[in-house]
Amino acid sequence: METNWIAIGDINDIPLRGARCVKTPQGKIAVFRTAENEVFAIEDHCPHKGGPLSQGIVHGKAVTCPLHNWVISLESGKALGADEGEVKTIAVRNEDGALSIAFESLMMAAE
Repeated sequence: METNWIAIGDINDIPLRGARCVKTPQGKIAVFRTAENEVFAIEDHCPHKGGPLSQGIVHGKAVTCPLHNWVISLESGKALGADEGEVKTIAVRNEDGALSIAFESLMMAAE
């Protein structure tokens, strides 16, 4: 099955250790850029109380929710440490700085 990619902008639109939101019909997606220039996309709500993960602090391959300090893995979407819960991850493609997200991943996130 071929993946359909949706262009979402350039990697330079996202600050190092920061995030930007992409609004989709399925909800907000937070797109993160790590200090190592890796890019990850997850649903923009913490599994704890729905906090805006895009406004959290990025460290390594994780983000800390700004509301209650839950730490969420950008790779798996799972809460780290003693906390339990997870958000859906969205596949991201980086082609020379041009970023795209996988349409199929968006549809699965909406389920």
